[in-house]
Amino acid sequence: MEKTKKDMDRRKFLKLLGVGAAVTSAAFYGCRPERKTASGSLSGEIPTDKMTYRTNPSTGDKVSILGYGCMRLPTIEKEGEEGGDEIDQEMVNRQVDYALAHGLNYFDTSPAYCKGRSERAMGIALSRHPRKSYFIATKLSNFAPATWSREASLAMYRNSMKELQVDYIDYMLLHGVGMGDGMKEFNARYMDNGLLDFLLEERKAGRIRNLGFSYHGDIKVFDYLLSRHDEYQWDFVQIQLNYLDWRHAKEINERNTNAEYLYDELAKRKIPAVIMEPLLGGRLSKVHDHVVARLKQREPERSVASWAFRFAGTFPDVLTVLSGMTYMEHLEDNLHTYCPLQPLTDEEMTFLFDTADLMMQYPTVPCNDCKYCMPCPYGIDIPSILVHYNKCVNQGNVPESAQEENYRKARRAFLVGYDRSVPRLRQADHCIGCRQCVPHCPQSIDIPAELHRIDRFVEQLKQGTL
Repeated sequence: MEKTKKDMDRRKFLKLLGVGAAVTSAAFYGCRPERKTASGSLSGEIPTDKMTYRTNPSTGDKVSILGYGCMRLPTIEKEGEEGGDEIDQEMVNRQVDYALAHGLNYFDTSPAYCKGRSERAMGIALSRHPRKSYFIATKLSNFAPATWSREASLAMYRNSMKELQVDYIDYMLLHGVGMGDGMKEFNARYMDNGLLDFLLEERKAGRIRNLGFSYHGDIKVFDYLLSRHDEYQWDFVQIQLNYLDWRHAKEINERNTNAEYLYDELAKRKIPAVIMEPLLGGRLSKVHDHVVARLKQREPERSVASWAFRFAGTFPDVLTVLSGMTYMEHLEDNLHTYCPLQPLTDEEMTFLFDTADLMMQYPTVPCNDCKYCMPCPYGIDIPSILVHYNKCVNQGNVPESAQEENYRKARRAFLVGYDRSVPRLRQADHCIGCRQCVPHCPQSIDIPAELHRIDRFVEQLKQGTL
């Protein structure tokens, strides 16, 4: 089938971003998440005039406490076509319209999201509304070494304007600082090529209204950028914050940084925080059955996820909390939580911290299903393997020995679910330990080690030798 010029242009653009090579393309996310429901969420009409807002001190922007994360947009499956799916633009338009009608006005995207298609989809959806009715955030996502040159990074920045159909960006981020090789990589992406100086000039010219960065990984980079706040005058910083990472992030992985430290460092400088991963990639909406029962006993009418969103929104220096709302029920549930926000009481905060302590007793892999590790050059579906394993941990289907009372039931649930969730040729036994995925993981997971551990567990279940 002959490719159109538009298809070729997109291929050329994605190649420029680094999608052509398996190593560098690990930074690009897919757009086909597992379908999730907001079980136990509040029902009833959602008010259109009760959204909670926070004011950005730099520009006076009145920003909705709920932000729309555009990393996993709804899709339509297309059989026989490259990628197997395309963004469901009609559904994106409907959800954007609904969000704006209920007071949500902050939309966060990137050139990397949805295989390079998110910005275009959001440009189509948002351009149907008055420009002053929304704030658009995007990023300089120059992860791939092929995009570290000044020319390639400038091309990415200018293409964002084109795709979003705007002549200024409300919130511009240096994307994922601290990832990979820490300061060395940060300097190559933003300093040595003069890109940070360029973006500062763009802010002066008004083509960028707010300039900030999103942080993952090496704390030295975070501390360095804050140490130069007097010079750079960061308008906002995006950090990972949730009730598990507040004090346990470093226990989960020693390279991580507790959210309590990140938030406090921003708050004492009066830098607004934009929150990502309030649900830890959905992990805090799919917790162990014992934790579900504990949360439901307190708030039977609210979803499990609502606790995490209330937690993130309670902190006064949080500007907005991002949520990847692929389905309308996600959007509706979050609007119930934030229209208006009921901040947690001190007693409820203590309850959640105790809940986090309880969750640490269950040995899940700290995977956020962000898909930074994909695609694997050997075809392994890394996120699906880890998500299935975590799901089984939370459901009590990871037996420690064949002597456990529910061993036969748990064994069947794990093995049958594994084959249903992950095609045989994409399972963990095909990992050769090349470690190409490891530098791209924001959670610093030793992915090959986890895949080999899970594969050994699967073989023990199959052979009956556990």
